[in-house]
Amino acid sequence: MADVLYSALTVFQGYCLQYFLGSFLETRMRGRWNGMYVAGLYVALRTAVVWCSPPGYEDYRVAAGTLALSLCILSALAVCFYKAFRPVTVFLVVSFQALLDISRYAAVILLNAVDGWVLDIINWCAGKGMLASEKSFGMAVKAGVAGTQLIQYAGIALLLYFSLRKVVRDFREKDYFISRTELLFILAPSAVGMMICMLLRIIMITLEDGVPKMLYDRYPILVIVIPAILLLSLLSILYGVKLFQDMIYWNREKSGRIVLEKQISSLQEHMEEMERIYSGIRGMKHDMKNTLAVIQRLSAGEGSGELQEYLSELNRGLEKLEVRFRTGNTVVDTLLNMKYHEAVRDMPDLRMDADKLLLPQGIQIHSYDIGVILGNAVDNAIEACRKLKAKEPGADAFIRISSLQKGNLLILKVENSFDGRLVLKAKEEFPVTDKADRKSHGIGLANIKSTAEKYQGAVDFKINGRVFILSVMMKNERREEDGFRSDR
Repeated sequence: MADVLYSALTVFQGYCLQYFLGSFLETRMRGRWNGMYVAGLYVALRTAVVWCSPPGYEDYRVAAGTLALSLCILSALAVCFYKAFRPVTVFLVVSFQALLDISRYAAVILLNAVDGWVLDIINWCAGKGMLASEKSFGMAVKAGVAGTQLIQYAGIALLLYFSLRKVVRDFREKDYFISRTELLFILAPSAVGMMICMLLRIIMITLEDGVPKMLYDRYPILVIVIPAILLLSLLSILYGVKLFQDMIYWNREKSGRIVLEKQISSLQEHMEEMERIYSGIRGMKHDMKNTLAVIQRLSAGEGSGELQEYLSELNRGLEKLEVRFRTGNTVVDTLLNMKYHEAVRDMPDLRMDADKLLLPQGIQIHSYDIGVILGNAVDNAIEACRKLKAKEPGADAFIRISSLQKGNLLILKVENSFDGRLVLKAKEEFPVTDKADRKSHGIGLANIKSTAEKYQGAVDFKINGRVFILSVMMKNERREEDGFRSDR
């Protein structure tokens, strides 16, 4: 009976494993075959491990070897039957083994007392004459032991299943790329729980005069303490996952607020730029009558030189009101004009060229999204030029913006000079900032990437000497739900 129950539990564990891994990782085979192969191989390999394990569970070498072999089996199944070995795969392997061990030890220890109660009841019934014959007494004992084992195995299965289910449900961001620090954070509770279970396996059974004794037979308080430790370890795994997911959500909310603050700041700058233009226009209109009178008086006299000088000065004043960039998109023209005037306050010799930035007629990408991409890209370019001028005042600072259309693809390219220093860290997608404002690290490039991905696009960058080149590729298609369509 015990062998049948153990085999059934192993099969159920195989089902739980393929459910757990399949909830996070992409399978190599379509349909249910992948899960069936995983479950079947797990059952076969676990059975082989049990048969091949030498006796002596109290031996630490046996315990450590069995644990290592179990982790190897889980890792091999994850690598062979699921694509893209990712950091989360390590968490899945370790947490599955930890939850399996904790479920087994917690259920067995908590329900072990039931075994004693059942035997006491059978002895009481035999004492009262209810089990008069030896055969009936033996059958009652066998039935009691089988029932106790059934309850224990059912407890292990239920605790394992609902624990795995809670992890799957709480781990909402299954495609999130986990960094090394985050992996250590969610891996630590599982690793601790696994080590606790290995320790229990080593010390739980002791020998006294050659007779095996359970540790809590010597120290009865451990019947409460050990299950409490195991359940606390289980809760730390489950709620560690939930806390990790909440942290991702809070960080996104924080990033969203930073992006919103930057957009509000850009809007304020846009309003200031429009106010500057309109104020200049109002001033020119106010002075137009006087200007015409002066021109009329100078043209009537002999002061042709003075007239030419006056007209030149008037032309310079009008140039300040001229829209410098003409891309065919009003929003982009205003944005680039605003960024340019903002930059030349600090860097009068900055060259900003957008002659090759031509947006096609009937473009379907929203003006707002193009503005987000170019606004963030130009902000980064201006900051790089500002750093270059601070280090080398005589350096050539420039920003070149261009576009290219290939079929249904629109490619935006922003090139800028920089000081040649770029910090790239392992597993970081974009260069690391050296700004004093670390809280907005990577927000600009991340915002560009998220906007490009709305149009099934991508972001790439390369370095050519001391020139930083940012390329953004997008599909030219309409996204009505994301904002306003491009207007001209």
